[in-house]
Amino acid sequence: MYLVATPIGNMGDITFRAVETLRAADWVACEDTRVTGKLMTRLGLDRPLIPYHEHNAEKARPELIAKLKQGAVIALVSDAGTPLVSDPGYRLVRACVAENVAVTALPGASAALTALQLSALPNDRFLFAGFLPNKAAARRTALRELAAIPATLVFYESPNRLGESLADMVAVLGDRDAVVARELTKLHEEVARGDLFALAGRYADNPPKGEVVVVVSPPGAAAAPSEADLETRLRQVVDQGARIKDAAALVAAETGFPRRDVYALALKLFRMGDNG
Repeated sequence: MYLVATPIGNMGDITFRAVETLRAADWVACEDTRVTGKLMTRLGLDRPLIPYHEHNAEKARPELIAKLKQGAVIALVSDAGTPLVSDPGYRLVRACVAENVAVTALPGASAALTALQLSALPNDRFLFAGFLPNKAAARRTALRELAAIPATLVFYESPNRLGESLADMVAVLGDRDAVVARELTKLHEEVARGDLFALAGRYADNPPKGEVVVVVSPPGAAAAPSEADLETRLRQVVDQGARIKDAAALVAAETGFPRRDVYALALKLFRMGDNG
């Protein structure tokens, strides 16, 4: 089985290898036969299509596996972009692996990676989180699970929910730098940059058209504790019964400050009293 990436907008992004693989396939498994049918027509290809999507996957999967085990060549595509990204294709791949059916992937267009490239946000570490839940409470719960992850976050989102999702991101993630990328590689491609608060206001009552990717910067580095913060924490630990040396060691470990400096501050605070 071949996992074939298809264009997310610009037809020029189809690869030579993808065209040759689709031409040679005995069957093309796809989310929507109407969408893939248009693609095949534009490529001048005529191969039988089999629908494979979340609603029929349980029934279609064993049928596809049976064809593969009989020697058929099947190309799996999504409506646009890289298959298995936010679609049920991974279950088919797992079934192929379990049945010792060979699987290979043909790299190509991906809205998530294209948006990440255009975002100008840190990309040395990123997390693709797919679509957030539709309902606000579940969406905020999902965001809280992601809030502390030290990576750029990439989401797909419905244009109709974009304003609400951005507002929830402000509430849960804080006002981070972000990008809303829309209609990537298409005629009306748009990349809106700003902080989450500004973007939430922009799209609150003005939902965009087309497919949307949201990219959010990682959480900012925590500000180094001030001397006042160190003093407060030292007093808390000493008030709990710790000796000055032990309190200084604990606070130094918590904050990363040199133990010698924290101990000197503790001595200044407590003047080598009974807690010394």
